[in-house]
Amino acid sequence: MEPIEIGLWVSGGMLLLVVLGMRVAFAAAMAGLIGLIWIFWAKKGMEWDQLGWAMTVAIKTAGQVPHSKVSSQTLSLIPTFILIGFLAYYAGLTRALFEAAKRWFAWVPGGLAVSTVFATAGFAAVSGASVATAAVFARIAIPEMLKIGYNKQFAAGVVAAGGTLASLIPPSAILVIYAIIVEQDVGKLLLAGFIPGAFSALVYAALIIGIAMIWKNVGPPVSGYTWGQRFASLPAALPIVAVVVIIIFFVYNPFGDAWGTPTEGGAVGAFIVFLMALFRGMRWNELKDALLETAKLTVMIFTIIWGVLIYVRFLGFAELPAAFAEWISSLETSPMLILICILLAYAVLGMFMDAIGMLLLTLPVVYPAVMALNGGEFVSAADSSFGMSGPMCAIWFGILVVKMAEFCLITPPIGLNCFVVAGVRPDLSVQDVFRGVMPFFVADAVTIGLLVAFPGIVLWLPSLAG
Repeated sequence: MEPIEIGLWVSGGMLLLVVLGMRVAFAAAMAGLIGLIWIFWAKKGMEWDQLGWAMTVAIKTAGQVPHSKVSSQTLSLIPTFILIGFLAYYAGLTRALFEAAKRWFAWVPGGLAVSTVFATAGFAAVSGASVATAAVFARIAIPEMLKIGYNKQFAAGVVAAGGTLASLIPPSAILVIYAIIVEQDVGKLLLAGFIPGAFSALVYAALIIGIAMIWKNVGPPVSGYTWGQRFASLPAALPIVAVVVIIIFFVYNPFGDAWGTPTEGGAVGAFIVFLMALFRGMRWNELKDALLETAKLTVMIFTIIWGVLIYVRFLGFAELPAAFAEWISSLETSPMLILICILLAYAVLGMFMDAIGMLLLTLPVVYPAVMALNGGEFVSAADSSFGMSGPMCAIWFGILVVKMAEFCLITPPIGLNCFVVAGVRPDLSVQDVFRGVMPFFVADAVTIGLLVAFPGIVLWLPSLAG
């Protein structure tokens, strides 16, 4: 049997395991190991006396993956970014951020919901985890909205959707994972996420205002804050701004050389937030909780990475990514239409898989195909299909698939943010949250369409970095 045939059979089996409910990390690791054994055994003619040799070689090959990949310095960004978010929460910085947003924006129709979106966007700029963002604001924002008469489903939907912004606005764990898988510059990808992330928040806010103007009882505005009260709320939120500025200058300094690597920026940011938390009276129990939550989320992410990378190693031996890229580039169809179909496939796949697992499983096959559609990884903008060079196309596609991953965090039946919000709020069922996020599907569709139609929204900042 040819390696490509083995690759198709094993990949089909792995997807079946995922659909049946097995965790992505374990399904991918099992499929990768079985696939490696099968390929090595096939090279020896499927002779039974060679099965032991094939198993030995496959286990050694698979065993090299976790250490060789996860020991990468770049991956150390993930725990530091997550730690920043949890420390900011336990230091009370998130509540200060929400209070400032409330005083400045609560007067518009759906004002508290708009404030929640902007506050989640601000928190996303110091937290790399969507799940953490959704959990934090389910505790802070939903009680405030329910207190003044918001529809509970709408309030829950706002928090679940707002939490997804952490996937795109740097520091973003998913952007870091994408950069590692496709071997692209982490700093430029983080820069590329700022404007699309802010743009997504504005689209969410516009949707909320429109809904609140049509259905008056959904989200009543809040008035009564004076200009003095608004300005008085800013100093408590400034530490968040300071950390964001520091991380930006470590990624890209518009006035000269960058201060350091993104990894160093994440570490410095975590240390600064830690000092702020101590200054604001954080106790040992709160620090312990922040460290434990960071460890739990980091271990979950790293476990998925380990398992999927074993599967990725198998795909390389099966030559499936190259074959898929060749097939895609041979289609006599508009490259843009093919790209849209790929994005739609992500929307469907995200209904059954978590965002990180979905990207890790698909990118080794899909990314080379998209690069081939554009003309190759080293194509110039003049000779490309999408009007951008190979490196710029890699960044643009990265933002698109991460935005699709955001979309998958709120789509039924396994939208993770919706389960998190329902878990934090016992008075809300998962069905309530899923009903509440439905209008935000429209907002995400509009955002993705505009990012596809106008790549400059994504590429302007990275182009400044050279």
